[in-house]
Order: sequence, then C-alpha cells, then structure tokens
Amino acid sequence: MTMPQILSVCVLTGMMLLFVWGKFRYDMTAVIALLTAIALGLVKPEDAFSGFSDDIVVIVASALVISGAVQRSGVIERLLRVVQKYVTRLPSQLMVLCASVGFASALVKNIGALAMLMPAAFQMAKRSKGSPSALLMPMSFASLLGGLMTLVGTSPNIIVSRVREEMTGTPFRMFDYLPVGLGLTVMGLIFLRFGYRLLPADRRAAPTMGEALDVQDYVTEAGVSERSEAVGETIAAFVARHGHDVTVTQVLRAGIRTTPWPELELRAGDVLILGGAPDTLEEVIAGDALELEGHDRAKPIGSERDETGVIEAVVGADSILVGQTAGRLLLQARYGVNLIAISRRGERLTRRLANTVLCPGDVIVLQGPLGLLPERLRTLGCLPLAERSLRLGNARKGLLPLAVLGIAMAATATGLVPVAVAFFAAAAVVILTGALPVRDAYTHIEWPILVMLGALIPVSDTLRTTGMSDVIGIWLSQAAASMPAWGAVALILMAAMAVTPFLNNAATVLVMAPIAATFATDLGYRPEAFLMATAVGAGCDFLTPIGHQCNTLVMGPGGYRFGDYARLGAPLSLLVLLVGTPLILWVWPVH
Repeated sequence: MTMPQILSVCVLTGMMLLFVWGKFRYDMTAVIALLTAIALGLVKPEDAFSGFSDDIVVIVASALVISGAVQRSGVIERLLRVVQKYVTRLPSQLMVLCASVGFASALVKNIGALAMLMPAAFQMAKRSKGSPSALLMPMSFASLLGGLMTLVGTSPNIIVSRVREEMTGTPFRMFDYLPVGLGLTVMGLIFLRFGYRLLPADRRAAPTMGEALDVQDYVTEAGVSERSEAVGETIAAFVARHGHDVTVTQVLRAGIRTTPWPELELRAGDVLILGGAPDTLEEVIAGDALELEGHDRAKPIGSERDETGVIEAVVGADSILVGQTAGRLLLQARYGVNLIAISRRGERLTRRLANTVLCPGDVIVLQGPLGLLPERLRTLGCLPLAERSLRLGNARKGLLPLAVLGIAMAATATGLVPVAVAFFAAAAVVILTGALPVRDAYTHIEWPILVMLGALIPVSDTLRTTGMSDVIGIWLSQAAASMPAWGAVALILMAAMAVTPFLNNAATVLVMAPIAATFATDLGYRPEAFLMATAVGAGCDFLTPIGHQCNTLVMGPGGYRFGDYARLGAPLSLLVLLVGTPLILWVWPVH
C-alpha cells in the first residue's frame, strides 16, 4: 500500500469514529473530514466542492420538496382516514407502510416510493401520538430491499445487467431479480416488524420554535358548499367522521344562529363555526370542500401577484384590535388582510369571526399577501409568533403533486431521463404550479444533510483516486480463490455491503462487478451468482445514512444519529448475508 492509500483509509476511519462519537453534528464531521483530506493532498482544491454538484444531492433535495408537496396535498390524509380505522397499533402501521414502500420500490425508483409514502408515516405517527422515527428508518430499509426485485428498482441492478451482457451476451431481464429480491424483501419485512424496537425511542426531529408554542385550540368559520361531503350529514356524524378532532360550536343558517344539536342535518349554505388544531381545521375544510371565511376576497391593489400566505400573531395590549371586531374594523377593505382563525385560552368561542370582540392575548391567524403581512402586523399592533408550518388558509392542489411524482418516476423507469433530472423537474413543477409555495419548499429541504453529502462525496472518492479500491479487489480475489463457491459468493456479498457506504451503490457495482466476474471466470464458475451478490450487497446499505439516498432522506425528519443506522441495520445486514447467499446459489447455480 502506498502512503496516499494509507492516508485515505485513515481519514475515512477517523471520520467514521467521529460520526459514532457524536461530539460534532454530522454535517460538521463531514466538513472536518473534507478539510483534512484537502490538507493531506488526497483531495485537490479544485475538486473540493465537486460533491455539491453530484446527482445524489439534487435527488435528495428534490425528493424532500416533492414529499412536502404530497403531504400538503391532503391525499394521504384522506387515504389514512380509511386505513386508520383498521391500523391503530405501531406494529401494524409499520407493516402497512414498509410493505407498501417495499413493493412500490420494485416498480419505481425506491427513493420516489419513499418520498411518496413519508407523509403517511408522519400522519400515522401524529394520529397515534407516536414518533415518526419508529417508522421512517424501517421504511427506508424496506425500500432498499424492495428495489432488489426488478431491473428498474435500483441503479446497481441496471449496471450489473450490463456487465452480464458484456460477459455472456445476455443481460439480466426485468424480473430475473425477482426470486432473490422477493425472498429478501419478505425476510426483511418480518425482521422489521419486530426489530424496530432496536431503535432508540427518544429520536425525534429537532422541534421548531413554532412547534414549541403548541397553539392548538383555534376557532374558524367555513361555509358548506353544494359539493361538500357534509351536505345531508348530521353534526354528530360529521364530527365522528373526523375522529372527534374537530368541534362545531355554532351553525348559522340563512344568517340565523342555530343550536348545533348532534342530530341537526347540515345543508348547503350553512356557515359552521369550527374549533380544533390548525392542521385539523385545514384538513376538514379542504377535505370536505368547505369554503373558508374570506376565501373569495380580492387582494389589495398592487399585491395581486404576491404569494398569499398566513401568519400567526398575538394581539398586543395596545393593539387597535382590542375591543374591536374584524367586521367593524373592515380588516380586509382597510388593511388587505383576512382574519381566518382565533384562539383564546380558557374560552370556547361561538360567534362569527367578524363579530368576535378581540382581547389582549388572543392568538389570531391572518391571511394576506406575504409581502404585506409584516407591515400590517406593525400597524395593527400585533406581535408575530415564531414561524411554523400552517396550512390553514392556503390552497391545495389535490392530486397534482402525486401526478407529477408519478410522471417523474415513469420517466426514470423507462430511461427517458436520468433520476436527478426527473426529480428536479418534478420539484420545480410542484412549486411553479403552486402545489407547494416557494417559502415552504425551502423549509422542507434538510440543508445540513446536503452539506454532509456534498462534503463526503470527494472524501469517499479518495478510495478510487488513490487506487485503494483496486487493492481491495486484489485482496478479495486472493481470498476467494481458496474458498468453496458459497464462501466466494458470501465474500462478494459482504464486501459490497461494506464498501457501498463509502463509494455509493452505483460506484460500488462499477468497482466490484468486474472483480466478481473475473475471479468467477478464473475459478471456472458461472458469473451470474457473483454478479447477483454484487447487486444485492450494493443495494443493501443498512449501516450508514450516507451510502444510499433513501437513508439520507429520512435522517433529518426522523431525528436519527449516525450510529442509529447500525443498531437496526447490522442485524438486518447479517440476515441478508445468511439468507441471501443460499438463495442466490439456489436461483443461480455456479455450475
């Protein structure tokens, strides 16, 4: 081994130790590793930031944006209303989500399937008052296993197919991977059903200041449209259908207040005074096609092109709103903002919003052009609360985000465009069409994750640039020469799983597949089993968040630490090795 090769191994080893130690945050650890590699001459200064232009950075950022748009669409929430009736316990939720993402990953890119179903994990965890961290990492692992089942499920399968075609003239076809991939996926789902308990129970994404405020008891006003599902439904049935998470404090019919008896049937044109958490109110209003108070009011002159948004604020003691009503002040006509919700601690509000007398300390939600809201808050004497994601009063685009994601995944499955281009275009479309506001798009991106990836890619590439990957290949060839067939296949499988966190899965196949094929030929074996072992190993990075973009995607939202992956991933990796080796040899004999 040369000195650069030794230094490369030392830098990567030291980086892994820092990750496990946890003294520095993961993005800072990656920066330290990059600066060290530059100082030692392993990474050229002109290549130091090449990682930030890598496809994986674009894919992860775009997938987070698309996932945010899918979550905001409300489609997942409506589907979960049905599923939640039958799936209430964590193990059952885990099996439904992992099986869904696993089998979806067989037909589309696994990161696309994961991005599509991540919002479901958040919703299920919220409804069951659990943490998404118990669901997200198992879902990521299930997506990796599901991707093993078909040619298009993951990039290593495509590369291995090309290597086989170069060697034998026949590539692996679409479902040649299915027997091995399906067996490993079923095994993995069974393990994850029980193994999720290995994850620390206290992992959660870092809370925002807005979440710390936890203002939940809002009252808003919405009209029942003719196309609403609530028409002809009793108030008791309406409340029950929404899981008793919303209350009807008053009904106005033809301008007359009507007592909200449980047996009262709702009609088109009724105005409901609804109480509940902001997200619940938004879900009810959007899902039942109710018309939020002020939804049809025109924007102030000069702000027609501004993005409409909402802001939470507290009414100050010297505010001009104190002792006044929104209707009396003509908030929209004079100030260009709509009052769409009020929260008052210790009191259940039953009046229409326009007729509710505001008091100091009331928390209100104002809707209006985003460029206008800060100035209007100062004028009104209100103090903005810490920013948090608040969808009440924002328009939804229904099935549009799912349709855009479906088109992107179809384009990648058919080879029409690369994954990075398809996902980047999909993210741009959901923003341009208003399915996800620009401000929300940037908040959904986990910037520390992208910094970590951009810094680590050139550091990991030092294994290749110093020739260390070739040295590893020679060692493997020498070790496998004296082994029986099953031992050689197991060695290739284990080596691919060990190398893929540092080279990423596609690079691992490019390095390992020719090595596996060469010594299979030298030993007189058929190459298929060894190529399949390479594909399985490269697609099964369960030990780190950096080897596959699916693992990276869930790191921030799940609040995971670097070492958490090995806690669940190490036993799963061992099972893949123990089950995968005989399964590969059974499906693909070496003689």
